[in-house]
Amino acid sequence: MKPSTLATLLVTSGLLIASSHAQLIPFFTKPSSQAASHHQQQQQQQPMDANAPGIQLPAPSSSGNTPSSAPPPNSDVILSDVIGNQRQINIFAGFTRDISSVSTRLDTTSLNTTVLAPVNSAISDLPRKPWEDPRDYSELGASAYEGQAGEDRASRNLRRFTEAHVIPASPWKEGEKVRSMGGAEVWWENRGGKAVVQPGNVEVDRVVSRVANGEVWVLKGVLNYAS
Repeated sequence: MKPSTLATLLVTSGLLIASSHAQLIPFFTKPSSQAASHHQQQQQQQPMDANAPGIQLPAPSSSGNTPSSAPPPNSDVILSDVIGNQRQINIFAGFTRDISSVSTRLDTTSLNTTVLAPVNSAISDLPRKPWEDPRDYSELGASAYEGQAGEDRASRNLRRFTEAHVIPASPWKEGEKVRSMGGAEVWWENRGGKAVVQPGNVEVDRVVSRVANGEVWVLKGVLNYAS
């Protein structure tokens, strides 16, 4: 082989290798600035600290209000801003965003609200899903939630469940009977130093948020939501 031919082949091979290497580089480059920013925001986002100052169980006071020792609510945020900050109630938090009547209320600064959010385990342990109703299965069979009509039926049931846990009052006084958004009359009382929502003796685990338009209470169980 002539020297000139060999030199030409070497140069051509070198160009091919360089071209292949250039094509591989994007797979190993760092994420774009937008992706990096999103990743950084995910790392910085932390669940609300349930043990932060002023976050405690509602307790009776001489005036009958929720804690007289409680600090003023955070006026910079509203319920729709914080409802999703607690992992242990994120199932119910998702329901509040899906039900327009509830999401609108939590997003309205002029409407004070107490959200009674069951823990995830309480919802998971229900004998049926919140959007299911035994009467639907009795009347329509296994296909009760199929098709558009079934979706509408499930949506109504989920709305009933969610609205049963939204109280249009805050602060909510001990013993004060208020009708939930779902229409049931509920109140809370002190039982041996623990706040219990009635009817049903559903214990309040703690209050995790106090903001401009209300509070979020974590419940250890689920309120009766049957119509």
